[in-house]
Amino acid sequence: MRKITRVLMTTRQKQISQAVQAGLIQRPVADRRIAEVGDMFRYLDDEMSGIKAQSTVEGMSEVMTSGDFTYAIQEFVQRLALPGYQAMGFPFEPLVKPDTLPNYMVVNRYQDRNSLDDLELVGEKSAPRAGVRADAVKRQYRVHRWEKQYDFSHEALVNDDMGYFADQASKMGVAARRSLEKYVSRFYFNATSIAWLVGLGVLYAQAGRLTSARISEARMAFGQRVDDSGEPIQADLMYIVYHRGLTDTVRQIQNSELVPELATNAANVVKGSFVGIKDPYLTGVAPNLPWFAFTAWQAANIIPFVLARMAGVPGPQIRRKSSDTEAVTSMLGSGTPVAPILGDFESGNIVLKVTDTFGTYVDSDEGNLFDVRGSYYSSGIAM
Repeated sequence: MRKITRVLMTTRQKQISQAVQAGLIQRPVADRRIAEVGDMFRYLDDEMSGIKAQSTVEGMSEVMTSGDFTYAIQEFVQRLALPGYQAMGFPFEPLVKPDTLPNYMVVNRYQDRNSLDDLELVGEKSAPRAGVRADAVKRQYRVHRWEKQYDFSHEALVNDDMGYFADQASKMGVAARRSLEKYVSRFYFNATSIAWLVGLGVLYAQAGRLTSARISEARMAFGQRVDDSGEPIQADLMYIVYHRGLTDTVRQIQNSELVPELATNAANVVKGSFVGIKDPYLTGVAPNLPWFAFTAWQAANIIPFVLARMAGVPGPQIRRKSSDTEAVTSMLGSGTPVAPILGDFESGNIVLKVTDTFGTYVDSDEGNLFDVRGSYYSSGIAM
């Protein structure tokens, strides 16, 4: 416990020093508070180690009523969880357009998938004809809460198991990031979205293993996309999202000057024309591994996917459950207070919860394809 209380004490004292720099409290008040924090945590360490303080009752009251432990442990876990959350297994960010919603209710977004009419030759003293303007397509989506509770055992804290404490906090961040990555992967790797792409024909899906020739075919397919008015659109292949088993194949295609799968001198025309993104959550049986192609959502207003978040919640948050335990005097006659229990009454565990809020577009026919014109699918099965 001594290692943990020392780290928590330092964390809380740094918080107070940062508050001074931000102008939230005055330096004399901060110095006094920093000293009090040191006394509280040292008393807590002594109590958990079996060393009695001179003023037991007063010290116990200070530790049990102070919010310093709550603030310190939450800040400590947040700092350990952040690196885990930032360790990306699937860097999906370029694939999705971010959006922010004010609450949990369904919102409407209108997607303009039409062009205006071309200009027409107007004769002398003639008036131009009125153009036709088609309605935008309505899209609806909402956000939901995603949560999980994690407990730190009282025994782990008392046993000085700092490695366990730090490791579990880091894993909380990893779990939060992994949950979001799996959610985004399911935007396109789901039966509904795949069936919709396959049903649209050869310009949206094919069967075939990943080769430079098939990437070229996908690029040609994007080049034939039109808007709802029949006008050509600037839908350029930008990203190849692939199964992790295709890592070497992608590297070979990206680095070869000549077509790697052909014993000819043909130039590799797709070299350097796309960005590869490995999706570790795609499933398949080698050598028939799936892959996808997508446009950049910033180009030509073609937005394959949307990731919505709640306003003011840009990422996961960690919250601590307040302890439901109070210190009481001994019933054995001496009236010696019991050591402070920092967790819940039943188990002594410190209970933390990771919570995040996000959502996306959902349609019974299209799945999560916000704009199908920005997507292309291959099952990876040999033709």
